[in-house]
Amino acid sequence: MKMELGYKNHHHYSYRGATLVTLSLLLFPLVFFTTFTHASSSSMYPEWNPIKPRHSRILKSAVQRETPTSQLSELWTPLEKHGWKPCAESRKKPTLPEKSEGYIQVFLDGGLNQQRMGICDAVAVAKILNATLVIPYLELNPVWRDSSSFMDIFDVDHFIDVLKDDISIVKELPEEYSWSTREYYATAIRDTRIKAAPVHASAFWYLENVLPVLESYGIAAISPFSHRLTFDNLPMDIQHLRCKVNFQALVFVPHIRTLGDALISRLRYPQGSAEEMGSNHLQEITGAGDSKTAGKFVVLHLRFDKDMAAHSACDFGGGKAEKFALAKYRQVIWQGRVLNSQFTDEELRSQGRCPMTPEEIGLLLAAMGFDNSTRLYLASHKVYGGEARISTLRQLFPLMEDKKSLASSYERSQIKGKASLLAAVDYYVGMHSDIFISASPGNMHNALVGHRTYLNLKTIRPNMALMGQLFLNKTIEWSEFQQAVVEGHQNRQGQLRLRKPKQSVYTYPVPDCMCQA
Repeated sequence: MKMELGYKNHHHYSYRGATLVTLSLLLFPLVFFTTFTHASSSSMYPEWNPIKPRHSRILKSAVQRETPTSQLSELWTPLEKHGWKPCAESRKKPTLPEKSEGYIQVFLDGGLNQQRMGICDAVAVAKILNATLVIPYLELNPVWRDSSSFMDIFDVDHFIDVLKDDISIVKELPEEYSWSTREYYATAIRDTRIKAAPVHASAFWYLENVLPVLESYGIAAISPFSHRLTFDNLPMDIQHLRCKVNFQALVFVPHIRTLGDALISRLRYPQGSAEEMGSNHLQEITGAGDSKTAGKFVVLHLRFDKDMAAHSACDFGGGKAEKFALAKYRQVIWQGRVLNSQFTDEELRSQGRCPMTPEEIGLLLAAMGFDNSTRLYLASHKVYGGEARISTLRQLFPLMEDKKSLASSYERSQIKGKASLLAAVDYYVGMHSDIFISASPGNMHNALVGHRTYLNLKTIRPNMALMGQLFLNKTIEWSEFQQAVVEGHQNRQGQLRLRKPKQSVYTYPVPDCMCQA
């Protein structure tokens, strides 16, 4: 009897042990992957797998470069007048409808610049429908987990005032419609929710599908609302209204503008560090220019985060460990739906489909003639690979700054953990820089290219295909590389480009937002 009991106990513990071992084996890949990908996305990543320069041959020459004064002077020279001027106001006097058809709500996803375009489209849709616009609701950002509202980012009173003659806008719904909330639409199918708005829908689509809902219920909530209005075949006054929203009505809240002005002042008139100045340094944003000439600076939007790196399916020189981490991340997030993964790294690079690393964008800037005295402001979220990935860029441009180096800890605390506010500061500084360049195309690149075109400001657009082909050539000499870069970017520095069909008015504001001078 005792032997039988002992056997049963032994069998029980053996079975439980086997179960735990099996469970551990099943869970190990998940735990390993979570730990692995977390490490690969953080600043700890370089410590366990150092990142070496990929283009050592030309990098050495780039570090030792000497730029002729004439070339530097030409780089900093503002753009010539291009024969067009801002013209966002409609040629006919705006009028409000005698009676509103009801309230329009929109729920905007994406990052700051995608939401910005959605806000402009929402105003246009409200105008098309003769409806009253409720201040747009910004969805919780799934990537950055940012819960900032419209009023946290944009000056809502300015927004309403600028557009008061064009459409009616309310900050919140009246009591009778207070039930129309994000939570209400998340729990069931609702007759007042418009869920099927096609991408780039026509004005006619809204009149056919949304206006009846307004007439029946007095309210319509459109979600999702991203890229939901066409850029073509719209009345000119609607196009002008979109331009007016983007370039005049959307202004950042005062504390973002104040911090942005402080950073701009510190870039133009370098002094001690922000930390040395103390928390009161935020107030000292003017006056420095009275005693010396303002310096010039470049804003570089690095745009090299983990999502970007993984989705591109390119090789960035981090070795097998990095390739494995990015491939795993790509599989978990996009479940094999990344078309780029079907091509080799060489094919992707030659087609200009690989984001430039900090090292590569640094080599581009150096080849164009920017020397090591150039003040560079980094406008970016977390860089994949951390400081080790940026170190080569810093070697080329030692006077490189960012929010952390320019702002005091007190100032940074006002926007800490708020990706949209951090992006807003970068956008503001980018709009006031002498030159703006983005390492890879994207929403911020598109928004700033359009805004700076509107104001005739110099903006370098990297020739991605050319750069990819040059970086594939491992025997190229610095002089040949430099000549190819200069020639390949002669007409990519902010020269005016007319909008083509299907292109965005926010990236190509001519002719919709501008008139011939």
